[in-house]
Amino acid sequence: MSKPETGHKFEEEANKTLDHSEWVINIKEKLNQAGQENSTAAWAKMCIYRVPQCLRERDDKSYIPRTVSLGPYHHGRRHLRTMDPHKWRALYRVLKRTQHDIALYLDSIKGLEGEARACYEGTITLTSKEFVEMMVLDGCFILELFRGAIEGFKKLGYSRKDPIFAMRASMHSLQRDMIMLENQIPLFVLDRLLGLENGDPDKRGLVAKLAIQFFDPLMPTDESLQSPRPSLSSLEYATTFDPLADQGGLHCLDVFRRSLMRAGPKAVPKMWIKRWSSRTNQVVADKRRQQLVHCVTELREAGIKFKKRKTDRFWDIKFKDGTLSIPRLLIHDGTKSLLLNLIALEQCHLDCSNDITSYVIFMDNLFNSPADVAYLHYHGIIEHWLGTNGEVVDLFNRLSEEVVFDIDGSYLSQLSEQVNRYYNHRWNAWRANLKHNYFNNPWAILSFVAAVVLLLITFAQTFYAVYSYYRPLT
Repeated sequence: MSKPETGHKFEEEANKTLDHSEWVINIKEKLNQAGQENSTAAWAKMCIYRVPQCLRERDDKSYIPRTVSLGPYHHGRRHLRTMDPHKWRALYRVLKRTQHDIALYLDSIKGLEGEARACYEGTITLTSKEFVEMMVLDGCFILELFRGAIEGFKKLGYSRKDPIFAMRASMHSLQRDMIMLENQIPLFVLDRLLGLENGDPDKRGLVAKLAIQFFDPLMPTDESLQSPRPSLSSLEYATTFDPLADQGGLHCLDVFRRSLMRAGPKAVPKMWIKRWSSRTNQVVADKRRQQLVHCVTELREAGIKFKKRKTDRFWDIKFKDGTLSIPRLLIHDGTKSLLLNLIALEQCHLDCSNDITSYVIFMDNLFNSPADVAYLHYHGIIEHWLGTNGEVVDLFNRLSEEVVFDIDGSYLSQLSEQVNRYYNHRWNAWRANLKHNYFNNPWAILSFVAAVVLLLITFAQTFYAVYSYYRPLT
């Protein structure tokens, strides 16, 4: 073998060895990066998530804001830029009203930048200056809306004809966007900004109470959680429901959810060992449908009655003595987006229970046809503005699609077992069938009574005839 050929083979072997070494180094770098991202501290702070693709592919519009972007996920989107001048107007009004310098807010939020970035899922590509500016601008915009809803926008210096800072049709669109999971600002950032406005930067808890009042029109109940138009000072010293009593709030969607579930069923922690264990009774709702209960029509045939329960805790369903008591539920054009984002939060956040998801799947089980909705509407349990009862059925069917649901962890699991036991008892079905066919009107009752009397007379005549035959009178 010639020397040039030997040298060429040696060079090829060297290149292979070099490529292999670079490949190994590259793999090690990826492993090191994975080890850093797997830090417990990093995961612990995360609370504002991107909606999983499996949830949003069915209805992407319910998770994307239409009017205003808040936070980094939708920052700079073309169709949302028209709100930017109004954000700057809000910041200008705050600075003018408080006589503060903008540097006070920028420097203070700069100190929270690392903690705020950790709240968001994935890497945020904004520079430090861009991120802090966004937090201050969006945060002050939110607080102006909150305060205006409580104190009145005129008191804050806005015109009665202001296109944004007035309680007009635009406010509904803003509320809808501001309750979306991907459109959140960490609550501690809002607390800091409001504290700076009020001269007490470390004050916490007031923003949550403002948020509850602001989002009150979205509540799916008849009764409000707060008395109408309290003052800011009265909210500060309020002793009513405190959504932050058990732990620090995450963001406005989290506060809204806990205000819905106040004094609710005890949360079941979703530990990883439980969440992914083969013993966990979980299903994806639209693929392996879990029938917690039967539909309204079938339950009625089994003798189960339905009654409206008077409470503003819409999730608080009771079953006793064959009667299913369900609180009144209001369904409007924003209900779908609201419930989808609440479900997304429960699906994504480890420390969230599945209470809203449980309720939605339970109601989805009840609605199998427009007749089911019509019956509950007749009894005052369902009130909707969707056009037809069939649209309500479709709404709840879509809400439960692709949802991972822990059946054993549902607060309605025991109630569902009680309902199913009653349903499976044959005597209850026979009794209901008898009542439906023979006691549904006065004439049917009279006919049934007459038939029973005739039967008794016939029996008595037969008895005495037989008796007299075997025991004749002497």
